[in-house]
Amino acid sequence: MDETEKHGHKKIKLCVSGAAETGHCGPDAMDKAKELGREIVRQGAVLVTGATTGFPMWSSMGAKEVGGISVGLSPAATEKEHIEVYRLPMDYMDLIIYTGFGFQMRDILLTRSSDAILLGCGRIGTIHEFTVAFEDRRPIGILEGSWDTAETFKTILERGHRENPYIIFDSDPKRLVTRVIEMVKKRKVAELDLAKK
Repeated sequence: MDETEKHGHKKIKLCVSGAAETGHCGPDAMDKAKELGREIVRQGAVLVTGATTGFPMWSSMGAKEVGGISVGLSPAATEKEHIEVYRLPMDYMDLIIYTGFGFQMRDILLTRSSDAILLGCGRIGTIHEFTVAFEDRRPIGILEGSWDTAETFKTILERGHRENPYIIFDSDPKRLVTRVIEMVKKRKVAELDLAKK
């Protein structure tokens, strides 16, 4: 058994956030979401999503295509509620955690249980996850594509009047994942150094 298997908790957890309803996302959204999921796995991380449809589910499909681990945090309290009330999928996830918190509180748990957040084409829920991650100073990677979500985030940052050095924009899924993982590792080292003092 190697160290990664023995200490699975040390794997980096990357959350993918994006629109559940993707009609506005453009022609490259599915391909980019799937490639994002594949790259997360190829680079040794675990995918975490909101256990929903659309962009997050596409990233889960990509992760599973290359044999990765996909964890979903559902807003529902039970599997029955997940399926019947929220009408969310069961596919492409190795584990679904039923939070019972609804969308708003689920978003907080989702971002706080991940080492970094990757955002694709999104709507208001994606913006909420972005602002939670921003406030928590989590590393954030924003995937640019044929959608306008990245421009929305740029406007929020410009008008938010607060610096945040932990945000990366990139149009290439592989490069974005690489850059975000590098940032996560640097932060983990810095946190360990602080803890030793």
